[in-house]
Amino acid sequence: MTTGVTVTTTPIPDPGDLLARLAADRPVAWVRRGDGLVGWGEAARLEVGAGTGRFGRANAAFARWCDGARIEDPLQLPGSGPVAYASLTFDRDAEGSVVTIPRVVLGRRDRQAWLTVVSDADHPRSTELPPVLPLPPPTRVRYAGASVGEVEWLEAVAVAARTVAAGELEKVVLARDLKVWAAEPLDTRTVARRLAERFDDCWTFLSHGLVGATPELLVRRVGRDMTSLVLAGSAPRGATAAEDARLGEALAASEKDRVEHEVAVASVLDRLREVTDVVEADARPWLLGLANVQHLATRVRAQARGGETALELAGLLHPTAAVCGTPTKVALDHIASAEGMERGRYAGPVGWMDVRGDGELGIALRCAELDGTRGRLFSGAGIVAESLPEAELEETRLKLRAMQSALEGTAP
Repeated sequence: MTTGVTVTTTPIPDPGDLLARLAADRPVAWVRRGDGLVGWGEAARLEVGAGTGRFGRANAAFARWCDGARIEDPLQLPGSGPVAYASLTFDRDAEGSVVTIPRVVLGRRDRQAWLTVVSDADHPRSTELPPVLPLPPPTRVRYAGASVGEVEWLEAVAVAARTVAAGELEKVVLARDLKVWAAEPLDTRTVARRLAERFDDCWTFLSHGLVGATPELLVRRVGRDMTSLVLAGSAPRGATAAEDARLGEALAASEKDRVEHEVAVASVLDRLREVTDVVEADARPWLLGLANVQHLATRVRAQARGGETALELAGLLHPTAAVCGTPTKVALDHIASAEGMERGRYAGPVGWMDVRGDGELGIALRCAELDGTRGRLFSGAGIVAESLPEAELEETRLKLRAMQSALEGTAP
């Protein structure tokens, strides 16, 4: 039980760039188009563990903590008041999930900015914001191979495509990593700011060394309203408007990408129907264009039947076919035997939830896990029967380039 803790939310003038205000003390972030939440410090770390029920345990632990705290929140907006920031592993049985309550949260939504501070006897309340920090010059980084070589990964894709063609799977997602090192520590805050500048249509996230810009929203929950943005099927951007349009038209017409996308959307719809009587999806996929890649996208909307929180809904939806495959159990087993690396928190849920159960959690894609001078970058590709190993490898290279450019400080 939380005792002697006060959580105070105060409206403040616009603080400017949220990410530029991040302090170095265990920073966390969730920002899109300038709005969102950034936080630092750690008022509490919630015990999540591994295995079945970890989302429910995180949800219950946060509720217990909030029940014992005195909460002063005149705004009552999504993200005001106490917030739990979550970054969970892809594999339910893997250790490494992190759910914390930041000591300070700076937020902005619809031109309203606020500051939330958790105070107690040892941590008196302060409303002073960290100074805006200039972006440092680029750091020279070097790449040191992958957990699985490209030739071995190509062979794994070929086997996966044959497995799908044989009817054992409808789709499976295979990921790969790229190891990186530098002479000086890699600052996740700097990487997050570069990503937000270049991919403002994505959700830039930062949590305990995991930093990225995901285009894929697992779930947004505001009251009874739920939203999910499903992406599957990718193509590069063109050097000219005409080439870009041609590549987009080819993606929309691709039978391979259409099948991959339909499987991903169906997995979200099927799971949401467990908790809602009202669920709908876009009539047809549309093109989401990012700085270096374009995707087939479908938005799914639903209304919750009960009081499921954002964390509980994330547990219901994860893992989607977009990052795992289908049937889920068969795809998970195939990934474990064929991928050859530990995903950690890559492709796991990442985001935040407030005391009302509202929140946003994305899928940790286009990301890197950084620790001092070392790190790993991640990307993946959905494999169906028509997949060509060389094309899938090129897709992962294209996705990796987003993180490489953010690390290097170069153009994507």
